Amino acid sequence: MKAKEDKLVRFISISESHQAFGLPAPQHPLISLVHFNQDNPFNTAMAPIYDVLDFYKITFITRNKGRLKYGRNYYDYDEGSMLFLAPNQLVGSTEYNSETYCYILLIHPAFLLGHPIARKIKQYGYFSYASNEALHLSEVEREMILSVYKIMEQELNSRVDEFSQEVVIAQIELMLSYVNRFYKRQFITRKNASNDILQKTEAILDDYIRRQENLRLGLPTVQYLSDQLNISPGYLSDMLRDLIGQNAQQYIRSKIIEKAKEKLTGTDLTVAEIAYELGFEHPQSFSKMFRLRTGLSPLEFRASYD
Repeated sequence: MKAKEDKLVRFISISESHQAFGLPAPQHPLISLVHFNQDNPFNTAMAPIYDVLDFYKITFITRNKGRLKYGRNYYDYDEGSMLFLAPNQLVGSTEYNSETYCYILLIHPAFLLGHPIARKIKQYGYFSYASNEALHLSEVEREMILSVYKIMEQELNSRVDEFSQEVVIAQIELMLSYVNRFYKRQFITRKNASNDILQKTEAILDDYIRRQENLRLGLPTVQYLSDQLNISPGYLSDMLRDLIGQNAQQYIRSKIIEKAKEKLTGTDLTVAEIAYELGFEHPQSFSKMFRLRTGLSPLEFRASYD
């Protein structure tokens, strides 16, 4: 028999999730908002250690004392921390202590159908961030998010009528826009950490090329960088976009073009040889990328320096 920590449960419906955690059935089958507090504590004994959801999960921690377990690890989440999970992502169940209060919002994608937010929500990168990349709100930001949650709580836990969905979706749109703004603020206020990640990213790429890993593994990928940095690909891309105006893929390509320019002007290697050394399977792919980035073919660029 498998140990509890190996247990994996998939929740297809929000009602199934409520039942597993010993909660009353949701007022609406496609959305629920549960407020865990002193009067409604979280029952950790009933929670599976790992679960996969077919719906969005947004956790807003309003009070936390001590460390909070999320998945395999413990984190020092502050009051006002937010965590985001998209459908089909594996997540470790959260273990709350008796002094942790939070709102958990579950949204099935079907609830959003027919509204612009159904498409827009997929564009928010923070739904793919790792649990250690939570959003940490300022006091003013906490109050703004809390006001949105209270409106949704009132709508979802009172009489549901034909206007409820429109009101709740409007609040979801507002909250996600706030979160997008607040994450950008977090990248700025944690600029030292962001600059450190940028320097490490550059060093990893330089080392990758210096050790000629390109010959064995091909072009460096965003996943490779994020694995080396121990952050999620989405967080890395969004952080770089705010810091230098390029996402992770664009940054990798710019570094590859820099190395290509060095080889074109400093060696007698053919274009095909340079392409191979940089990790391209086909010289045509290298030439196409080079022209797109510089406006010149590799040979035209080399000739301009002769």
